[in-house]
Amino acid sequence: MYQFNSRIRYSEIGEDGRLTLTGIINYFQDCSTFQSEDCGVGIRYLEGKKKAWMLSSWRIFINHYPEFGEEITVGTWPWGNKGIYGFRNFVMEDRFGNRFVEADSVWFLMNLETGLPCRVMQEDVAAYGPPGSPLPMEPVTGKIRLPASCQEGSPIIVGAHHIDTNHHVNNAQYVEFAREAACSCRPIGQLRVEYKKAAALGDSIYPKIGREDGAITVALLNRQGELYAVVWMKEEPGKEKND
Repeated sequence: MYQFNSRIRYSEIGEDGRLTLTGIINYFQDCSTFQSEDCGVGIRYLEGKKKAWMLSSWRIFINHYPEFGEEITVGTWPWGNKGIYGFRNFVMEDRFGNRFVEADSVWFLMNLETGLPCRVMQEDVAAYGPPGSPLPMEPVTGKIRLPASCQEGSPIIVGAHHIDTNHHVNNAQYVEFAREAACSCRPIGQLRVEYKKAAALGDSIYPKIGREDGAITVALLNRQGELYAVVWMKEEPGKEKND
């Protein structure tokens, strides 16, 4: 497992003094990026190969949101690949090894010249070493179903601060869009995200919000009704609200 240590910064917390959900996703993305850079297959290497890893889906379980100043360890490891896809787990722990966030993710390899997914070859993953064992958690499978009854949210205009080095909206921003559209400010215990189409600077995003079985599902669409992403969130009883 690849790891790095950190400490929760004031700029990463919400009004409750804890790391935000977006902050957790950012730590996980940073961890996988750090591993790629340290293994010599990072951003510049991939640009030279005209390839890029794109996130397809997340499944995240959160038992505890670390507080401001708390020391944490973030870890990740790839556990396999098949066809165009690569599979990667993530964990977040305190300095004593107590684990409070676990995640599974699916990525696909993109050919930047054709704009199409390409098959993962051994040379694309060899630098990471042998794959590890997957976490004992439900895999990221099946499409997120939007409830039959939904309400429309206010349109979102993509700004420059939403864009990353791929010139698209950063993965974590879609979750932030969904939470704001749903007016969801309570801690989330489970999160699923499916990414369908990359939004770019100046695009308009139209949310549709549905609530069912104690969960919130938000579809983020373009003007033509095509999906950018679907976000499913569920607050788990007995977690942060009872701390």
